[in-house]
Amino acid sequence: MIAAQRMVAELFARLHAHQAALPWSREKHKGWPDETERGRERPGRPATPGWEPDEAAEYDRLFAALRDATAVVQGHPWWERCEQEGVKGAALVAARMALKHAEGAVPLARDDVEEAA
Repeated sequence: MIAAQRMVAELFARLHAHQAALPWSREKHKGWPDETERGRERPGRPATPGWEPDEAAEYDRLFAALRDATAVVQGHPWWERCEQEGVKGAALVAARMALKHAEGAVPLARDDVEEAA
């Protein structure tokens, strides 16, 4: 299950990095100007050409892979066993959170990031 959680973390990171490099809108859009109304500000957006077909296909592929990997972790029989043995409510949430932070479940540990910086 740790390997499956690691796959989720890696796919999420790849999807996030891919999305950060894309224009703000998937479809071509003319954007809108900054607006101030009664003291409230709403930031504008510049015009965007939208995503190229290969960019959209890669995003869709990564998103589908992330969804499938997440289903593997969330639907793992271990969680049913936990509930059968009385691990429910906040304790089950804590167990799921512990999996996300378990050694080997994330591509890099915090110390790895600090050392790389």
